[in-house]
Amino acid sequence: MTITASRSLLPSARSAPRLLRDLGLAAIVSALAALVIVLTVARPETLFAQLVYSLCIGVGGFAVVDAVRLRWRGLRWPALLGLCVVVAPPAHFVGLHAGALLLGESTPPLSHYVNTGRVSMMVFTLIGLGVMTLLVEHRERLARSEQEHADARLRAETIERQALQARLKLLQAQIEPHMLFNTLANLQGLIALDPARADTMLDQLIQFLRATLGASRADSTTLGEEFAAMEAYLGLMQVRMGARLAYRLALPPDLRDARLPPMLLQPLVENAIVHGLEPAIDGGEIVLSAAAEEGHLVIRVRDTGIGPHAASRQGGKGGGIGMDTTRERLRVLYGRDAALDLAPGEPNGALARLTIPLETA
Repeated sequence: MTITASRSLLPSARSAPRLLRDLGLAAIVSALAALVIVLTVARPETLFAQLVYSLCIGVGGFAVVDAVRLRWRGLRWPALLGLCVVVAPPAHFVGLHAGALLLGESTPPLSHYVNTGRVSMMVFTLIGLGVMTLLVEHRERLARSEQEHADARLRAETIERQALQARLKLLQAQIEPHMLFNTLANLQGLIALDPARADTMLDQLIQFLRATLGASRADSTTLGEEFAAMEAYLGLMQVRMGARLAYRLALPPDLRDARLPPMLLQPLVENAIVHGLEPAIDGGEIVLSAAAEEGHLVIRVRDTGIGPHAASRQGGKGGGIGMDTTRERLRVLYGRDAALDLAPGEPNGALARLTIPLETA
């Protein structure tokens, strides 16, 4: 029982590093106290001896105070002050003898220990212990406040990230119905005019859906899978447009495993067809390419259609809901580290340039 009780007075193993850190602060305060004493008595030659005594008294006494403070957390200031009052006299006595032992000096016996000068030094020791306790309490209060603020920021960021992910799912869901409605509307017109082409188009649509529906429900996909889906989509559009549509895809082998959000390229390709090639009498060509540039994945969709300025003069914006939704998805996912630009192509047509951080699987 006695051993168990004595061990309970010690701080836990988790508190040991904090106790050592606090003792470092106590050593600094004790050294400053020694300097104050030397300056007060105007005896600079005693600085070393006074420093030894001050460290023995201050660090030793504060070790007891801080160990109790760490063992019983939540002690209020009256209790801490009372603890300093109790510890100060024995801390001064023991520290004085320890310092004398280190310096090889003699000390008065306990019967001759108490006098006016030493009582004043006990009060000075009490003040020093109080200052040390105040400093470590203030430091821990600041640390707790910073940790609470950090936890609050983390919770806010988690909530914001969850909200953004939910918004992203909604934005992503807007792309698929938009594309499907356009395709089904075209398929409905072909059924009456050219049933054979309508049947071929339906087969191509089925292939496209097989290539994209699974990936569109995932959080990310690979660039190789996206290019395969776009090849299926362009094949579907070629059935509808015939010779008016030609296309090429250029994907470097080392970028096939690059990660990106699903269904990110389809709105760009669709925009090139709807606002670039379809209004052109002879149609044109689409070139889909990818490259790595300065740590970013850059995807370009070039078309030889009428160009964004001509599309604007015809009443369009050179883009549509798919492009707007893609820009919003990029903003949610990457903030300012991604961009989608639409500019006139050379020598004609339009160029959509998508830039996102390069991430590999």
